[in-house]
Amino acid sequence: MTGEVPESGTPNRAAEAEAERPQAPAAAEPAPEQGTANAEDPLATWQRQADEYREQMLRLAAELDNVRKRAVRDVENARRYGLERLAQALLPVRDSLEAGLAAGATTDAEALLEGKRATLRLLDSALEQVGITEVDPEGEPFDPEHHEAMTIQPSAQVEPNTVLAVIQKGYAIHDRLLRPARVIVAGAPEPKTMD
Repeated sequence: MTGEVPESGTPNRAAEAEAERPQAPAAAEPAPEQGTANAEDPLATWQRQADEYREQMLRLAAELDNVRKRAVRDVENARRYGLERLAQALLPVRDSLEAGLAAGATTDAEALLEGKRATLRLLDSALEQVGITEVDPEGEPFDPEHHEAMTIQPSAQVEPNTVLAVIQKGYAIHDRLLRPARVIVAGAPEPKTMD
């Protein structure tokens, strides 16, 4: 019965009130100005994040390049100056040899021999300072990792495969072999023959 005119000739009050009530827009439809701002907001946020990530990537790339350059420089310095410690340890040995040669013409044989012993002690000390140790395996079992067999000699005094004598000492730097010891290895004794 809405919109009907009563017999008195005036419109229905309920219908008038409903018609006068302002209509609110649907909740799903944003206002035109708000819709434009919301559509640009995620795009602007993503652009800002992309710019931040790009800057981070550029900073990390620059830092990585600096680390690489520093590593190359450190390797070059190690190559160039790595022997500095050895050189400093060897200088006293050279000085001792030079002094021995200068004194050689006026010194007796015993003094020269003692000078050579002192120089050898200096050299041993210099090698020890840089981590070089002597490999002198006499009386030890033969080890092909550290020894080079020059010959095998039958022996009844020691077990077979034992180092009888060292022809030339070997040397190692820390755990790495520089030169194997050259040795004579004991073999099984020759059987006695009855004549």
